[in-house]
Amino acid sequence: MPKIFTSIAVGVFGLVALAHMHRLIYGWEVIAAGWFVPRWLSAIASLFAAVLAVMLWRESRK
Repeated sequence: MPKIFTSIAVGVFGLVALAHMHRLIYGWEVIAAGWFVPRWLSAIASLFAAVLAVMLWRESRK
């Protein structure tokens, strides 16, 4: 039986990965504290969040 916190974490990491992928696809600009966030940083963040979501999902199935 999956744990509720793990399921929520999988959903959050999945949404973060999708948000970063949308930024890459649609070319959204992000400026944080006056600093332009480069797109390659979103590529890394998207991959990282997706890997975490998959790892948590696999762990919850055990």
